[in-house]
Amino acid sequence: MPDQSERQRLIEEEGKRIRRMRLLVDLTTSALCQDSTMSLEEARRMVKGTEKAVLTLFPGKQRTFDLLLLPRFERILHERWGAGLERYVH
Repeated sequence: MPDQSERQRLIEEEGKRIRRMRLLVDLTTSALCQDSTMSLEEARRMVKGTEKAVLTLFPGKQRTFDLLLLPRFERILHERWGAGLERYVH
């Protein structure tokens, strides 16, 4: 059982990883929505890169990514290009 200072350090580290993930997801969402020169294939690669980065921050959380973030990216791709990831991510 970690002591109080170690526990606090772990909580702070997790908070940093969560903030990094939020920033990464927000930047990806923004680029997908606003970059008028981006192709569907580039968008799919960007989502794949974001998935890889999120899973580096939170190993073993593929299911959580699939349930919480993938639908958001899928919706953006469908709205913008009329096609989604089509199982491209995995």
